[in-house]
Amino acid sequence: MILFSSSRNGGGRRPRAATPSWRFRLMTALMALGLILGMMQDLRAQETANLFDQVVEHQLKNGLKVLLLKESRAPIITVQLWYRVGSRNEWLGKTGLSHLTEHLMFKGTAKYGPKFFSKEVQRVGGSDNAFTGRDYTAYFETGPKDQLKRWLEMEADRMKGINVNDEGFQTEKKVVIEERRLRTEDDPGSFMQETAMAATFEAHPYQWPVIGWLHDIESISLDDFQKHYHRYYQPNNCTLVVVGDIEPQEALKEIEATFGELPAGPEPPKVTAKEPQQYGERRVQVLREAQFPSILMSYHTPNWREPDAYALELLNRILSQGRSSRLYNSLVYKQKLALEVGADFNLDTTDPFLFMLYGQPMPGKTVAQVEAALDAEIKKLQTDLVSDAEILKAKNQTTASFYMALDSIFYRGMLLGRTETVASWTLLKEFIPKILAVSAADVRRVAQKYLVPMNRTVGILVPVKTGKPKMERFHPGGEIS
Repeated sequence: MILFSSSRNGGGRRPRAATPSWRFRLMTALMALGLILGMMQDLRAQETANLFDQVVEHQLKNGLKVLLLKESRAPIITVQLWYRVGSRNEWLGKTGLSHLTEHLMFKGTAKYGPKFFSKEVQRVGGSDNAFTGRDYTAYFETGPKDQLKRWLEMEADRMKGINVNDEGFQTEKKVVIEERRLRTEDDPGSFMQETAMAATFEAHPYQWPVIGWLHDIESISLDDFQKHYHRYYQPNNCTLVVVGDIEPQEALKEIEATFGELPAGPEPPKVTAKEPQQYGERRVQVLREAQFPSILMSYHTPNWREPDAYALELLNRILSQGRSSRLYNSLVYKQKLALEVGADFNLDTTDPFLFMLYGQPMPGKTVAQVEAALDAEIKKLQTDLVSDAEILKAKNQTTASFYMALDSIFYRGMLLGRTETVASWTLLKEFIPKILAVSAADVRRVAQKYLVPMNRTVGILVPVKTGKPKMERFHPGGEIS
């Protein structure tokens, strides 16, 4: 490009080739970077599409769903069992039963004594654990590939042979009660979130915490556990995922030899509860001993099954992903209103869930000021289109985090197991294409449709006089070990 010298240098001079301005150089660099990133993104998208095309899906005669994915970069595997049972499958009076069952699954079987399972995995340098969510309970082992047969045999054994006496049951129940005291009873922020969630859902079991209400945990009996275990821990209510250095057909033979021997159980009862439409804002206050106040705003939103979920996922990132996000830049950096601020959206749930905004005021600032600032940011999204640069950044963040996480065989298994449990693993093939198809108009439309006062519940933590400092945290994930 030829740039002309400024007229103030005198007329009649010949045009000369000038050094490009810093703006021009920056624009050129960004264009080049965009082209490179675009090419890399297209290449990685193709690799990912091929990755999910390599998933081997099989169902045993007893109903066990099997998902296998070969990855031979290292001689390791992850074995994961995803049971379709979580706090969603409980009822008032017996909440926390799924999480307590998860704990009791490590108490041993008739064949293997207590603590044997984890010691056996750790003996060969592997790791194992479990977690319970609203829609599932998952168990996993990760480590050397030559342990596949052994781990399958042990998991099949505890699917049908868990052996818990009353002493072991009472001991583990005390552990869970103490866990609840530490995580919720003694944490004002979590306590407020729990109270707000109970007000957000009127008819759906998402209203109670995964860990359960304290009195419910205390009242659960050994008989309650045994009935829950035999009702839901069946091959026809489970997805087995194996990812890593395997030959899928050989792995299937091992799975048939272990899990294939187990009989199918009765079909577990369906959860038919459906949350009705909300027709007005709900507000709850929690007065607890705490250092700082906080606010949580929850809006009912759709999940995987609705196209709007993908626009909401980008909206979440625009608001809260990183220090350049709208909420941090405005409330923390510029206005200095908040110590902490953010958003959270869960699209991978069995039933429609929530879009949440939360914040904690700076000392000297109030919850009302933070709420007004959050409302102002929502109003901007409902009024003005986000810029091309901003939506591109959110898409790049989503795409990059998705692809980078797939480098982990454990996370590949997590994605397959979780998505299959709440919907269908094949939705993973559509995730990035649907994210990339979202427009600025879509983002504005979902903000206008869902982020409205009529559709929200506001929870506020009001500190009372403190005797000692308390720690407040926000736990949006809904999964506990």
